[in-house]
This record gives sequence, structure tokens and C-alpha cells, in this order.
Amino acid sequence: MTFFGSLREDIRTARAHDPASRGNLEVFLAYSGLHAVWGYRLAHRMWRAGLRLPARLVSQLVRFLTGIEIHPGARIGRRFFIDHGMGVVIGETALIGDDVMLYHGVTLGGKAARGAGRGAKRHPTLENGVTVGAGAKVLGDIVIGAWSAVGANAVVTKDAPPHSLVVGIPATFRPLPQSTADAARGVHEE
Repeated sequence: MTFFGSLREDIRTARAHDPASRGNLEVFLAYSGLHAVWGYRLAHRMWRAGLRLPARLVSQLVRFLTGIEIHPGARIGRRFFIDHGMGVVIGETALIGDDVMLYHGVTLGGKAARGAGRGAKRHPTLENGVTVGAGAKVLGDIVIGAWSAVGANAVVTKDAPPHSLVVGIPATFRPLPQSTADAARGVHEE
């Protein structure tokens, strides 16, 4: 996808998720979550090219400007949206699928296993279509299955299968009601 095609897709995604958006120009200029994602994309390209220190400096500048910290080593899919993003932290080995949405205060954090080397996976994987509510902490090398929803302030340290509602401290999961799962998928399939 071209740079401008990606910008248009991001703006469409923000407008689809946020009923308060008033137009493309407003989203382009005023949505810090999008600015953080755009900064991440630049830093991630630098990271993959071996420019590790400059990539980290870009990510720290973006953090300063937006209040959102995305490590340039994280891998993030298309149509990723951060709503009210202040305080979001995404760690180095996090993997995020397409059509994922995070609210403010979310941490995708690491749990280092004893003896794990520098390149070890220590952050979560969010499969396609996952939504993570405000203040939730998803920690360690775990997988949140596709089209699942993590509730606000949940502390998740174990895998959850697809189509799960993940809530509580410590988090437990149950099947997501079918009507909710269908509604979530509908936003992304338009």
C-alpha cells in the first residue's frame, strides 16, 4: 500500500470507530492516536533497516508529542486505531493483527522469562479484530484470539481463545455474545 493510501485507510478507520469525528481534516490534524501510529510506522521502517538508535529517538519524540509509546520493534497490522490514546504502551515484541483497537491507558507489556535471551518474545499477540478497553494490562507472551474484547482495567496474563470476552483481575474469559462479535466484525468489513 502506498503512503497516501495508508493515510486514507487510517483516517477512514478512525471515522468508522469514532462517532465524534467531524471530518477527515479534523481526524488528520487532531487525532493523537493516528499521529502515534504514523510516527511508529516511520520508526519501524528505520528499526527494520538497522537504524536502531534513530528509530528509538523518533519513537521517544512521538511519545513526548502524543503520550503514546510504541516501541519501533513491535509489529502492527492494518487499520490499527488508538482512541483517546494517552498512556498507551506497546512493547518491543508485541504483535498486533489487523483491525485492532486500543483505548487509553492500555499496556501491552512484557514478562521476561528467566534465562530468556535478548530476542525472546515477551510481549502479547493480539490477533485480528481485538478490542482492548481503557486501562487494561495485557502482559507476557500470550495470545488474545481474533475478535475478542478485553474489558477495561483487566489484567490479562493467560491466553484467550477467539471470540472471548476477557475481564477481571486476574482476567478470566468467556465466549463473547454472538451479537457483539457480529457487530465488531461488521465495523471492519465495510
